[in-house]
Order: sequence, then C-alpha cells, then structure tokens
Amino acid sequence: MHVDEKTMLRLLADESTQRKAFEMLVSQYSPPLYRQIRRIVLNHDDANDVLQNVFLKAWQKLSSFEGRSKLSSWLYRIAINEALDFMRKAKQNISLSSDAAETNAVAAQLLADNFFDGDEAEALLQQALHELPDMQRTVFQLKYYEDMKYSEISEILQTSEGALKASYHIAVKKISQFLHDKD
Repeated sequence: MHVDEKTMLRLLADESTQRKAFEMLVSQYSPPLYRQIRRIVLNHDDANDVLQNVFLKAWQKLSSFEGRSKLSSWLYRIAINEALDFMRKAKQNISLSSDAAETNAVAAQLLADNFFDGDEAEALLQQALHELPDMQRTVFQLKYYEDMKYSEISEILQTSEGALKASYHIAVKKISQFLHDKD
C-alpha cells in the first residue's frame, strides 16, 4: 500500500500509529532503497545488511527528522551514506594487488552472483561505475537508474544543481570512454 508523504509523516508523528506507519514506510521504500544500495555495494547479501542498517538508523533518528527535506530524500541520504561507509570499510579490509584487478573483479563478482539479473553489458557498465569517484557514481545512479530530477538529487546529496549537472556529465564522459576502451 502506497501512502503519500504527508499522511506518512502524520502517522509517524502519532505514537499510537508510529510503529505501523514505520512498517508501511519500510514496505514502501525498501525496493528503491535496496536498488540504490545494491548499485553501490554490488553484493545482494551486503545490500540487505546495509538496508537493515538504514531502517534501524531511520527508526533511531525518526524523532530528529525535522521535515526540512522530503522523507524520501532523508531516507535516500541515509541509504547512500550507509552504503558508502560500508564500501569504505570493505576497501580498508581488502587489499588487492592493483586497481585493474579490483575493477575486473567487479564484473566477475556480479556475474557469479545468483541475484544479479543483468548480462555482460550490465556487468561492464558496473565496472565503469566502480571506477568513478563516489559523488559522480551516486549522481549518475540517481539520475540514470532512478530517473530523479536534479532538484531531488540536490536535496538528497545537499549540493547545488549546477555541481550535480557537472558531475553527471563528467560521469557520462568517463563511462563512455571506459566502454570505448573495452571494445
């Protein structure tokens, strides 16, 4: 059941409906947040773990949500930050012999994952995305996969629309170059 944001906020603010409203929030936002997290962490099990952390953090911080941004933007911001933190910790724990080995491992890992439903072209795109800096990758993913407007992305990432447009266009050029070099 899809609940509009205004109703959701009202239900979350009322202690008698808060728990049920949060269950509805989890149900409503799990699929898009999972997709965004999965694009960052790549692995299904890791994405599920991060998603659980996102909702745990959202529940713990619910009383501090001030409504200055949309609820969905707040959740995406938590999800992206949690996923990026997970990746930073994973990179600290794993030392690969070279960046090339790490990049090639991305495609191999995806193609071996039973939950990956893409083909080799999608795996190659994920390799290209893996090489982008965090901000460019995140902007590209939100714009390309989630079809978000720059104003929405600006709210989530708390940066200017101009900077986002520049990041997106640079990311597209880098991805294009990467794919061209792989031909």
